[in-house]
Amino acid sequence: MKKKLLSIILTTALSVSMLAGCDGGNGGSAGGATGGNAGGGNAGGGNAGGGESGEVQEISFMVWDDLEASEDLITKGYKDSIDRFNADYAGVYHCTPITTNLEEYYNKLNALVAAGETPDVFIVSPGANMNDYVLTGTAAKLDDYLNADGWKATFTSDAVFAGGTYGDEAKNGAGIYAIPLNIAAACVFYNTEMFEKAGASVPKTYDELLTACQKLQDAGYTPITISAGTAWCLSMVAGYLCDRNGLNLQDVKDHTTDWMDPKVIQAGEQIQELSQYFQKTAAGDDNDIATAAFYNGNAAILIQGSWAIGQINGSCEEGFADKVGVFAFPAVSGSSADPNRVIAKSDSLCMSANSAHPEAAVALMKYFVDDTAQKYTAEKGGKIPVTSVQYDETIAPPELAYVMDVFKSANATFGFYNESLYDTEAGSTFDNCFVEIFRGTDPATALQPIQDYYEENVW
Repeated sequence: MKKKLLSIILTTALSVSMLAGCDGGNGGSAGGATGGNAGGGNAGGGNAGGGESGEVQEISFMVWDDLEASEDLITKGYKDSIDRFNADYAGVYHCTPITTNLEEYYNKLNALVAAGETPDVFIVSPGANMNDYVLTGTAAKLDDYLNADGWKATFTSDAVFAGGTYGDEAKNGAGIYAIPLNIAAACVFYNTEMFEKAGASVPKTYDELLTACQKLQDAGYTPITISAGTAWCLSMVAGYLCDRNGLNLQDVKDHTTDWMDPKVIQAGEQIQELSQYFQKTAAGDDNDIATAAFYNGNAAILIQGSWAIGQINGSCEEGFADKVGVFAFPAVSGSSADPNRVIAKSDSLCMSANSAHPEAAVALMKYFVDDTAQKYTAEKGGKIPVTSVQYDETIAPPELAYVMDVFKSANATFGFYNESLYDTEAGSTFDNCFVEIFRGTDPATALQPIQDYYEENVW
């Protein structure tokens, strides 16, 4: 089994930092990680965690958006958490954000890791992306911090940590390596006004989705806006279709089936069939452009995660939210697969294992999950909180209630395929295969790279 490029880069970077005498380490005991209030509210400044020299401890936080310019409401919530942290800990701790965009985020983060400049706190997606940072020792184990001062008890359940928990005791020690910030579910957002004018009904099956799209198109609307320029957006739909056709990813991993399974081929054919209803610029549009087409009223359907609620409500014209409905991704007729499975994920925070100021880093992370931040997550951002905070449902975005209905009706959840495969390279290969299918390549031919990758690296 050949080694993966990212693992080589990260391992080399860690070796170099150790040879250079980097003395960060995990630093401090759990008892020292008391910056911030375990439950919520202000963490309090004072002398908490201050260095003996009296100098301000500077830490960095890396995020996949522009904290100053973004209209996304979730991003604005992240900025508020940092601002509150900096104000409460003035003269003791200070956080400087490192910002970029989602498409370039992991490349830039990996470059900083390789240069020995890993941010003290960085945002990640659970799954293969996070796995790289855990297995190479880049991310710190967080159990001791969570168990101190009752912090872990403020979360809704241990289940919210599932995506950030790893069990490789031999290499890094089984435990939790990421703090969840929110829960999002991938659903289908639709313009109720366009549906009504076109005489289209909310579809429960894939065939009914095609029928609705045809009616929308006949009425002069663009049925679906999607990004094929940002490959994960397209592969999210591909993942749903694979799942609805009955593919079990564990069977692929165990090699009781493979990527030439008829269920995957059919998902590819369905992507091609569905693509006739995409906007004409789908091949080049990125996620922001595709989402904007929905909230600007240029398309009737957006298949996206509930994180889009913050983007929609932060940018749309007044009254648009009243036209937005949400439904679960449809079933495939004739398939025995459970149609009540939902793609779900959480944005999460990791801490650098080599942070020189781990207490400050943990104090910052607590601000992202305190009562102020989690109320904002629901009431403004439209995502599901991960703590037991009470929030006012009457002022939350109306779409959140619809997403909650879909989420509560789900029998099970599963992750993005590109974050659930063997590693990040497998995930990007899957993404690229479905982009090729979208462009018209025969599915069996287009899927050969992911088949080859598993034969060389997994089976």
